[in-house]
Amino acid sequence: MSAYVLVAEDDEKQAELIRRYLVHDGHAVTVVHDGPTALEEATQHPPDLLVLDWMLPGLDGLEICRRIRATGDMPILMLTARSTEDDLLLGLDIGADDYMTKPFRPRELVARIRTLLRRSRHPEHTEEVVLKAGPLTVAPDRHEVFVHGRPVNCTPGEFRLLSTLAAAPDRVFTRAQLLGCITDHGRAVTERTVDVHILNLRKKIETSPHRPELLLTVHGVGYKLSRGHLDV
Repeated sequence: MSAYVLVAEDDEKQAELIRRYLVHDGHAVTVVHDGPTALEEATQHPPDLLVLDWMLPGLDGLEICRRIRATGDMPILMLTARSTEDDLLLGLDIGADDYMTKPFRPRELVARIRTLLRRSRHPEHTEEVVLKAGPLTVAPDRHEVFVHGRPVNCTPGEFRLLSTLAAAPDRVFTRAQLLGCITDHGRAVTERTVDVHILNLRKKIETSPHRPELLLTVHGVGYKLSRGHLDV
């Protein structure tokens, strides 16, 4: 599965190591070493995936991720020396799809990139499935979400969580079950990650995020998508 990958990493030795592994895996790779150049390249020549260092000179990775997420759903894998749970949640909150702490194993990085690329490409189906819940429409095959006909940009993690809920309306999912549908590689993350995705989704699809009517909390258990809003 070849792709065009943009690597934004200010450590030139680290960037070259990543580049060599990705090229060996069959990808075309561009490497940049500062924030402004990374944002310009990602905007002018959008890659299939962005490997983004958190601490870039000129413009940090978090701000780059925010700006990219405001206009699209390009897969983003963040690299950082930060390793606390709060840092992970912050990275996911602003739209990163995956997160690796330094030092990391290059082969694992390549494996995660393969996973993100598979998920970002549309599988072939003979019949499209469209899930509807009141003003909400989820098209899994096209990776699209609409509310009142308005397109909603979701990160791959948010989209997988929302698709899981929409495919089984009124079923209550525990946080552990939902975490399983958005997490790979056995990373040390907690169920708070699910809460962050739910909060972000409510901001995007609910009329009043503080009084949700679609994504409901089942206290002491988890979350569900209310069947009362389904178009049947």
